[in-house]
Amino acid sequence: MAAVCWLLIHCLLFASSSAHNDFFTSIGQMTDLLFTEKDLVTSLKDYIRAEENKLEQIKKWADKLDVLSAAATQDPEGFLGHPVNAFKLMKRLNTEWAELESLVLTDMSDVFISNLTIQRQHFPNDDDQTGAAKALMRLQDTYQLDTNIISTGELPGSSLGASHQSALTVDDCYDLGKVAYSEADYYHTELWMVQALKQLDEGETSSTVDAITILDYLSYSVYQQGELERALEFTRRLLELDPTHQRANGNLKYFEYQLAKQKKVEGREEGEEAEGRGQKGGTRGRPDDYLPERKKYEELCRGEGIRMTPRRQSRLFCRYYDNNRHPRYVIGPVKEEDEWDRPRIVRYHDIVSDKEMEKVKELAKPRLQRATISNPITGVLETAHYRISKSAWLGAYEHPVVDKINQRIEDITGLDVTTAEDLQVANYGVGGQYEPHFDFGRKDEPDAFEELGTGNRIATWLLYMSDVQAGGATVFTDVRAAVWPKKGTAVFWYNLYPSGEGDYRTRHAACPVLVGNKWVSNKWIHERGQEFRRRCGLQEMD
Repeated sequence: MAAVCWLLIHCLLFASSSAHNDFFTSIGQMTDLLFTEKDLVTSLKDYIRAEENKLEQIKKWADKLDVLSAAATQDPEGFLGHPVNAFKLMKRLNTEWAELESLVLTDMSDVFISNLTIQRQHFPNDDDQTGAAKALMRLQDTYQLDTNIISTGELPGSSLGASHQSALTVDDCYDLGKVAYSEADYYHTELWMVQALKQLDEGETSSTVDAITILDYLSYSVYQQGELERALEFTRRLLELDPTHQRANGNLKYFEYQLAKQKKVEGREEGEEAEGRGQKGGTRGRPDDYLPERKKYEELCRGEGIRMTPRRQSRLFCRYYDNNRHPRYVIGPVKEEDEWDRPRIVRYHDIVSDKEMEKVKELAKPRLQRATISNPITGVLETAHYRISKSAWLGAYEHPVVDKINQRIEDITGLDVTTAEDLQVANYGVGGQYEPHFDFGRKDEPDAFEELGTGNRIATWLLYMSDVQAGGATVFTDVRAAVWPKKGTAVFWYNLYPSGEGDYRTRHAACPVLVGNKWVSNKWIHERGQEFRRRCGLQEMD
């Protein structure tokens, strides 16, 4: 574009300066002006065509966003409940709007530019886009989803119509692969680069990435996982497209040498020490994990490996519960259901109304901040990559509905809530989760609740304020139990034995939200005030 403008200016200057050469006095010289003018008209048309192409691109972008925004804003939470939609929103606002700004910077009005510049201060950044990408990969692993399933947007539980079905482009898949590559996660790099290559092979076009670049990433990532033959295969395919690719030519010789060496080792007499076998570069599969119970946790999230035999199941009941004829519930008892026996986990149905839940969400939304955890070493509250949600705290004094919910918790559980923590409202984002943890403070940790002066967390009340289309279960990894979200219900369990010792069976987690929007509120009830409501046992594990 700069070259076209320069040519236009150059031609204008040339035409202007030629006036002093008396071209009108010679038809022969005047013919040169005709060709100059012809070149000037050609460059002018090139300039107009380039501007029209820009405007056409901008118009297509605006039309596409107009349709998308109209559909998305009708049900924002439902739309963003689909993780692909959430990822693409992060990418659009962080990357694509910046590209649009560069495209129109010299052509659009100052009002638009200034407005976009101001608004971009509130846009997601690179960390947000990377976080959304990692969330998609977390969902992929937890729910054992094929990359093509995610790319097409046809996720289990998704209820979006065909006209609004989300899909990942070649560029999106490539970007996901690059995020994994930057983390040295070659397993996911391979998965997403293969998907990007597949979509290119199927005829999808891309203006930013080509097969050569993707194959370059693929050959290295599979090599790092120990697959020399596939690395060699991808390298050869790359060289078919670009025989002069310097790195690929070097890799080809190296891979061929390593493969020959590997085959020589494998051909040695059985039982001989196979030196150099590790030269393959690594092992295939997901990278090493910091969470020892990862497999168990993900199985439970998928509804697998739950340990509840038919005999135990037969001992679980549903009942009407009035908490020993509590005055408020004698006439209208609550519906109580046994979810688990050891430890005892109960669910209360229809415990809050839709109107009450909407009011709690309304109060919490302006205050939502990234949820924190207590550092087990320092006791300081901090954000963590394994807790993906935002939360807000609501005091009973802030609105009658909060006070009413607190009173209801006290009436039903029989525990004093005056020493409990404020109501914590949490909303989970794309792939939102909270990995296995304990709600109570352990003996080997600094007392995270010391400043409260109310003792340890004796019990947990967890209220589900939304249904979740797919994923989002609360699982107890030690006993292999799973509880699924149901709007308007609450689950309750004790974190401590009557003796005050921690019940390690209550280790639990919030599974990643696959599709949908998960709202919950927690009430953590503390020991102080319960001395005569839940009396201490004589045995340590009583």
